[in-house]
Amino acid sequence: MADLDSIESRRVSEQERLDSLKTTEERNKWGQFATPPALATDILQFARSLWSNGTDVRFLDPAIGTGSFYSAFLRIFPPNCVKCAHGIELDPLFADAARSLWAASRLNVTTADFTRLALAPNLPKYNLVVCNPPYVRHHHITSEHKTVLKRAVLEQLGMRVSGLAGLYSSFLLLCDRWLETGALSIWLIPSEFMDVNYGEAVRKYLTTSVQLLRIHRFCPSDVQFSDALVSSAIVVFRKAKPDPGGIAEMSFGGPLLRPAQSGHVTVETLKGARKWSGFPSAQPYDRSDPNRVCLGDLFTIKRGLATGSNRFFVMTVEQSEKAGIPKLFRRPILPGPRFVHESVIESDEQGYPLIAPRLILVDCSLDEETIQRRYPKFWKYLQAGKDAGIHDTYLASKRRPWYSQENRPPAPFICTYMGRTRKGKNPFRVMWNKSDATAHNVYLLLYPKADLSNALQRDPALYGVLFEHLRSIEADAFLEQGRVYGGGLHKMEPREMERVPVQNLANLLVSSGVYKRQVQMQFDIATP
Repeated sequence: MADLDSIESRRVSEQERLDSLKTTEERNKWGQFATPPALATDILQFARSLWSNGTDVRFLDPAIGTGSFYSAFLRIFPPNCVKCAHGIELDPLFADAARSLWAASRLNVTTADFTRLALAPNLPKYNLVVCNPPYVRHHHITSEHKTVLKRAVLEQLGMRVSGLAGLYSSFLLLCDRWLETGALSIWLIPSEFMDVNYGEAVRKYLTTSVQLLRIHRFCPSDVQFSDALVSSAIVVFRKAKPDPGGIAEMSFGGPLLRPAQSGHVTVETLKGARKWSGFPSAQPYDRSDPNRVCLGDLFTIKRGLATGSNRFFVMTVEQSEKAGIPKLFRRPILPGPRFVHESVIESDEQGYPLIAPRLILVDCSLDEETIQRRYPKFWKYLQAGKDAGIHDTYLASKRRPWYSQENRPPAPFICTYMGRTRKGKNPFRVMWNKSDATAHNVYLLLYPKADLSNALQRDPALYGVLFEHLRSIEADAFLEQGRVYGGGLHKMEPREMERVPVQNLANLLVSSGVYKRQVQMQFDIATP
């Protein structure tokens, strides 16, 4: 066989050539993001450290591409240890390239969709699987294909895969039947599975069907793929019955072989943890703790409203007057966070926030005939929207009438929905909204629950106390509950924010007599 370094050089050049044949959008739909050579080398070096000397290798890569992992395997594992090697690739151009590059080796390349091939009976077995599955987002998977995948995983493993899960979840789960007992399996996948609801099937598989050995999560700012803003993780497990006292290594940051942080956690702890990204340092969320109080105990938290077409439904006050939109159908709405420079949003006499630009939201429940008769200029504006197809957009088409909006009254406290960490600062900004403005879906809205709302009516000074406590919540409390994407972008959904602990605030409310018995019963907190 030719010099391996020479073949690797050719492989990298061929990878670049094939990547250039597709647009970024096409590669995104295919989920084609090549494994960097250095990362492939680290992964196979780690695999070698877990391998028993003298054991023949039956190698499988279910998404082989040009063979990045196979190249690293040949350079790191002992010569002549390969009993068989199999690569599967959906894209015929990449499959042909792999056949040509590795023609002199034992690699057999099959051009096929692995997820459909995995449905066949009597599959061959392998003892070393290394894979970077295609990162195809759920909206690029057809409904028919989703149905096939979900049925196959349910039949083979008894697990239900969410329709929101990316293709990598089905790749990993359906590979189970290809693994012989004791096989080592290593996967490079998006780290989102560790936190999101649609990652539940993968988390369940790793804690109930195999022996989880290690998960290494890369720092979100250290994106492994230059052309895909996704935070990655390396998942390592053996095909064996889980050990009741099993312990997995959880590492974070830096390269796989020299992580910045590393620790161990029991598999039982992982089973009970809603989020895994906080390990090795974070303590899991314990729902049974009677003394744990979270934001969701005090506030109803919702995403801001989604209009379906901000360019049509959101405009300046001046534009709304020019369009003939009556004041009755204008609601003040906050501009995006980049326009909000202060933590306290003051209000003018009309309830508009003292922020430029002054924006309104078009919101009307009258039928079109009534609008045409009473407000002809406004009716013409709506007709222009229909001519532009606004009424047929997904959100507008679900509303009755299509130019009405969700019920999102002004919230006294709001928080940004996403952000980046800069110099250790909290990526999420909490603000006190003193205006009558609602907010769109780049914000989270915090509405005080009944007891707290009643207390605020009795004593408006409590708003200031609440605000100071809300904005003093440490960044880590938010980060442990939210999710993170490549490039260090943090996001938080309402249910995630509901879990942010606010024990000090709850204790203050009880001890100050704001709640007294009602809250002690609700939270099971003893008055000091």
